[in-house]
Amino acid sequence: MGDAAFPGAGRRTRSSQRQLRDHRCRTLAARHLPHHRNEPPRSRYRRNALTSIMLIFLDRFFNMLAGEIDQYLVLPLLYHFGWMQWEELSFDWALICVYGLFAVIVTYAVCWPLEALFPIERWDDRKAVVTDAFYTILNRVGVLPVVSFLLFYQVQVWVNGFVVDHGYIPPTLETLIPPLLGHPVITFIAYALILDCADYWRHRLSHSYRSWYALHALHHAQRQMSFWSDDRNHLLDDLVAAIWFGIVGLAIGIPPLQFPLLFLFMRFIESLSHANIKLSFGWLGDRLIVSPRFHRLHHGLRAAGRNSCNYGAVFPIWDIVFGTADFSAEYPPTGDRRAPESMATGGYIAQQLGGLQFFLEQWRQPARARRSSS
Repeated sequence: MGDAAFPGAGRRTRSSQRQLRDHRCRTLAARHLPHHRNEPPRSRYRRNALTSIMLIFLDRFFNMLAGEIDQYLVLPLLYHFGWMQWEELSFDWALICVYGLFAVIVTYAVCWPLEALFPIERWDDRKAVVTDAFYTILNRVGVLPVVSFLLFYQVQVWVNGFVVDHGYIPPTLETLIPPLLGHPVITFIAYALILDCADYWRHRLSHSYRSWYALHALHHAQRQMSFWSDDRNHLLDDLVAAIWFGIVGLAIGIPPLQFPLLFLFMRFIESLSHANIKLSFGWLGDRLIVSPRFHRLHHGLRAAGRNSCNYGAVFPIWDIVFGTADFSAEYPPTGDRRAPESMATGGYIAQQLGGLQFFLEQWRQPARARRSSS
């Protein structure tokens, strides 16, 4: 490919992608505006229209930043290394990185001052925290979110095309529950509740099977839990979570514009809940949103493995409904004594290898031994 072909191809790709995203924005905005036959009061109409406009503005702002990164960083790198076959996905990669970076910046700006002012523990050696920060950058700005999001969209396109070819229109939550039409905020909360319920059961199941928990133990092995610890996971555990989350997202038809916003909202709450902060939201607040105190009980030494509680990532409602909630006013020490030391204090590679070895050890145990030691 010659030099002249490179910029032209990039412009065509970015232009078509921008047109597609504008179409998605208009579609979502139209979906959220009330139908004229049942038009609500003017104030509600204006409020819904304003919400849709704000969503569109936020989406276009991130698209603008992603376009600059795509044009001046990603595409030149692809061209330099001869990887232009990935050109059509370059904008998506840049957009995902923009969302991830924004999430990291907001989380740091909120949680770091709170940890400095109201810490549960003070540590002289913060090496383990630095490793957790690496996990966060890798998971939110690096390769992992790119793979997850691109696979989600590719599978979504394939599934939608397959079912449409067979005469079936893929549902969305709004079509399944018509009263949600015209109420974007309520719809957003509904999507978040469903996704959090699905994640509650994934999380609870990961504590129910010893071989699966051997991977998840990497997350629980941290004895210096901070807001960076949310992304401290084994790659295989992350893979299971991505597949689980993607299937649920496809089943309820998360609109393209709302999926990144759900990602930002839920990941911020999850990071805050892991923070080293003496903080609860009060009797009512702790029952509405997962607080640092509520989730720390899940990471306590006594709660490792099957003895755990408070599995919800964002909303405690699922722990309340399914009988696993613990609202004790405690801030217990965290960690898992059964996990290998390399999973607690090793670097990134040592933790990943230690988790894999721990998983294989648990997997090879006879079923009777696994049951007796649970």
